[in-house]
Amino acid sequence: MRSPSVTTTAITIAAGLLLAALAPRAAHALGESTRFQVRGVAHGGADVPRPNAARRLGVEISKRTSVDVLRTPGTSRLDDASIFDHPFLYWSGDAAFEPLSGAELSGLRRFIQFGGFLLIDDASPGAAGFDASVRREIGRAFPSRRLRDLPNTHTIFRSFYLLDRPEGRVRGPDHMEAIQVGERVAVLYARHDLGGAWARDNLGTWEHPVTPGGDEQRERAIRLGVNIVMYALCLDYKDDQVHAPFIMRRRGGGP
Repeated sequence: MRSPSVTTTAITIAAGLLLAALAPRAAHALGESTRFQVRGVAHGGADVPRPNAARRLGVEISKRTSVDVLRTPGTSRLDDASIFDHPFLYWSGDAAFEPLSGAELSGLRRFIQFGGFLLIDDASPGAAGFDASVRREIGRAFPSRRLRDLPNTHTIFRSFYLLDRPEGRVRGPDHMEAIQVGERVAVLYARHDLGGAWARDNLGTWEHPVTPGGDEQRERAIRLGVNIVMYALCLDYKDDQVHAPFIMRRRGGGP
């Protein structure tokens, strides 16, 4: 079956998120909510391990694409209706955490059901705490689905830049994991500390060294972040063969 057009996909996601937002509270007028925002997930008072990562990702999206971005990232609990203000959630952690409440699980399910996208970023991929908690809670939220390896041929790896594999502050596994709803990746889980590669302080200094590939690996991690956001906004329109000439030109460095 042919993939839906960008316009149809965007309308579907926007309509779903709007209906979800209307359920718990009154509608807002159009304004800043129409701009893209990297919205973090807050849970149980846990500290965000890479507090500048979301802002920096927004800066890179703004610099490299035509997406209109809110430079100041937001934060929401999963049981707060504000998660429906934007279609993209970024959940980063580096330690085990307490189980989600019933209201948080319900909010996460509804967010995904209405077309939202969740990126989960393990900031301590060499440890087991955050990973074990994520797998437990994803299993509770989506008992009929499971995280599966995402092939590196997936649209996410060519939605804006052409990439061969995921990388972050560490090289990590050669794949990411995902939960798909239909043909759509709705939950993406990376164990590469993407935020550690993105984070930059107010003076412009990178906050964490990237190993083993240094600056080139950091650039690829930033490109992966851009690709993930573009996929979340546009889904799989790049599967359409009309885009093949543009992809080949980019691969070959042509105009």
